[in-house]
Order: sequence, then structure tokens, then C-alpha cells
Amino acid sequence: MKLDVLVFASHPDDAELNCGGTIAALTSQGKKVGIIDLTKGEMGTRGTEKTRAKEVEKASEILGISYRKNLNLGDSLIPNTRQNQLKIIEQVRATQPHICLLGAPFDRHPDHAKGTSLVLDALYYSGLKKLDTKSEDGKAQEAFRPAHILHYMQDRPIDTDFVFDISDHWETKKKSMLAYTTQFNVSDPGNEPETYISSANYFKQLEARARYFGHLSGFEFGEPFKYYLSPAPLRNMNVFFESNPKR
Repeated sequence: MKLDVLVFASHPDDAELNCGGTIAALTSQGKKVGIIDLTKGEMGTRGTEKTRAKEVEKASEILGISYRKNLNLGDSLIPNTRQNQLKIIEQVRATQPHICLLGAPFDRHPDHAKGTSLVLDALYYSGLKKLDTKSEDGKAQEAFRPAHILHYMQDRPIDTDFVFDISDHWETKKKSMLAYTTQFNVSDPGNEPETYISSANYFKQLEARARYFGHLSGFEFGEPFKYYLSPAPLRNMNVFFESNPKR
């Protein structure tokens, strides 16, 4: 399946948490969006691999994405090996996305930076013609690199090149995050311990951040991005003619 946008996430829920509004906006515009989760989140304090899989299914349906794959590279591990690079390269060559969205270059959780570093290497090597890979049906794949690579912000701030307006899609993003009932906005932690991300206060902070970045850019809600190897290339000014921010 050829995709317009392919999102990479170290853990299931990273994509919904950090760029779910952008994904919802893109799918509402008819774009084909896919998500590649590098791990199953099996080392998470709350929930199990089985419950997380069910949450992933529900969140994917809410966002309206066209494709999702879990590479199972090992939560708390994600080693940058040739074997893991090839797993990513096979997905990139199979889906041929025009844009790739990646996690932050550094963050509070070590898996985020490790996952981003691994994917960046794989995206570059995916364009090497002499690096052979095969599709699931055994056919040789052609070399391919996405035209654009963007970093989404995770727990810690990063330099921001632009903010995407998600005002019309905040509620969809919110529903996709709440699909992870073991992870976010947990009113009763039960027999499992409360975590950094499970409290209602953390969920309020997520909304505050979306409102803050929206405010900076003249929107109600926004998601920040950094263009990899910036500056971003522009051939026309359409992006500016299409917006009228309130500042």
C-alpha cells in the first residue's frame, strides 16, 4: 500500500499522544496515513501486551489510518542494528511515503531518542540501490527515500519550525489517546501503580500544551514540528495564502 504519510513511534500510543491531531487532520483530508510502532510497549508499568494491542486497534480506528504495523524491536532495547534497519527499510520501500513523521531527537524516555536515531539511519539507507530487500511476497524492492522528514515533539521541548493547526481535530486526538485506558487519565489505578503519564493532571498538561502552541500560532490547538535537516524547502507561498492566523 502506497502511503502519503508514514509515522514512526517507539511505543504504541506515542503517535496518538504527540501528533494524533495532525494524523486526524490528514486522514480527514483523504490522505493515506500509516503508523509503524517499533515496540509493543511490553515494558510499560501499566497494562499488558494484550491490552495494549486492543487499545492500538481502537485508537487506529478513531484516527482513520490506512495501515499499522508493529516491528517488535524490544521495549527498552530498540538496538540500532542492521537487522532492525532492514525491517524499517522494508516497510518504507513497501509503502513509499512522501512524508515521514518521527519522534524527538532526544527526550525523557531513552527509547524515544533511540527509536528516532534508528529510523533516521534506516531512512537514509533505504535510498541505497545496492542494499537489497524483499517485499512480503518475495519480490525485490526498489530503493526509496521520503521527500520530507519531520520530528514531532514528545515530553521535552525541542526547537520548533512550525505548528500544525489541529483545532478542528482536538476531540479526535483526545479520543484516540483515551483509547489507551490503561495509560492515560486513569481515575482509579486499581492494583497497578500510578505512573508519570496516567494521572488526570498529565492529561490536562497535554491539553495545555496543545493550547499553548495553538496560541503561539494563532490557532486554538496546535502540534509543533521540527523539519529534519532544516531549513524546509518551499517552491511557492501557498502555505501562507491558505492560513490566516489570529495573533
